[in-house]
Amino acid sequence: MEHSYRYRAYPTEGVADELEHQVDIHRQLYNHVRWDYTNSPVDAKPSEFDQNNKLPEWKQKWPVFAETYSKAAQATVARFHRNLSNLRKQKENGHTVGRLKRQAPTDYRSVTYNQSGFDLDEKRGQDGFAYVRFSKVGWVKIRYSRPIPADSSIKEATFKKETTGEWFVSFGLEIDDANLPEKPDVDSLNPSNSVGIDLGILNYIHTSDGKTVDWLDLEGEYERLRRAHRKLSRKEHGSNNYENQRVEVAKAKRDIHRKVLDYQHKITTWLVKEYDAVFVEDLNVQSMLRADGNGRNKQDAAWRQFITLLEYKGDVYGTHVVQVEAAGTTKECAVCGVESSKSIWVREHSCPSCGFETDRDANAAMNVLQRGFSELGLGWPESTPVETVTATDTADLQRMSASHVIKTGSLST
Repeated sequence: MEHSYRYRAYPTEGVADELEHQVDIHRQLYNHVRWDYTNSPVDAKPSEFDQNNKLPEWKQKWPVFAETYSKAAQATVARFHRNLSNLRKQKENGHTVGRLKRQAPTDYRSVTYNQSGFDLDEKRGQDGFAYVRFSKVGWVKIRYSRPIPADSSIKEATFKKETTGEWFVSFGLEIDDANLPEKPDVDSLNPSNSVGIDLGILNYIHTSDGKTVDWLDLEGEYERLRRAHRKLSRKEHGSNNYENQRVEVAKAKRDIHRKVLDYQHKITTWLVKEYDAVFVEDLNVQSMLRADGNGRNKQDAAWRQFITLLEYKGDVYGTHVVQVEAAGTTKECAVCGVESSKSIWVREHSCPSCGFETDRDANAAMNVLQRGFSELGLGWPESTPVETVTATDTADLQRMSASHVIKTGSLST
């Protein structure tokens, strides 16, 4: 299993200058890789392997590229081709795409060292701190908030400067699957130890066993962001005052992102500790953001990030996490399967065929649970009527406040 650990970095002024210098050289290298690819004949576009082989020649022709570490330079080439591959996938999925753009200094902020060129010294720093050495840069102090697990191997290291001006160091880790906790036997799963999740609008999530989790209240943070944007609009672009205020805008956005991420950590930890299997919708997030005029709330939800965290926590805690087809979970009756259309503002499910009534999101969550069982090749227990595991009345819902989830999910995130 692959995952990453991220740490706040505190480089000295001289080391920070070297970090910025390396970021700028790699930005120029990335742009040159793009130029070389774009200007090659259509029927002879260079592969990642081809352009890696060109690196020695480029370093001789342009000495600035020789200031990079070899593995880091190859990672920059790989970065271009990874972006190119993502662009192709979007096009294949029917999206209108352009070309990869030239990277401006404000766009390119990180450098990755793959496999070598870096060292972590956990003993060099004082309590709570450690040091990382990057080739061509030097030693960088980091707040060592959590040790690298003993059963993990570090595959790569990345340093990045955020728009707020803060530096971070991330390690790409790999854990041997043999060291992960074993997940419960699939045949042991049943509706009492499993849960389906509907990612909602009125509530952050709605579970198939009648629990709802409130949205995180970010109105104060958004008001701060609006004020910061208004102040920025009154500054002269390019001035020192403009730059200072731009940082304030970036900090306001950062605080929103951090609170959402922390909340997601708490919710996902609670879910994987509470259940043996968690089933969630496989959402087309991009199309959802363009629909219903509810883009900001859905971006706050960061559902793709939520699902990624849930899958990662499932491996760490030994819980089955399965994505299921999302289409029709709201329309389809969880009891009889008959579909009935309902507008987004209709919050109750009332089946015209069998008469089953419940909260709209509860019905969707129950469908997710049933599809999860089907995905795992399990039959739905006939002895467990839907009504016994679904809240059949909105008043019966067990509301989980944000503070409750934060408290119950704080043991280990």
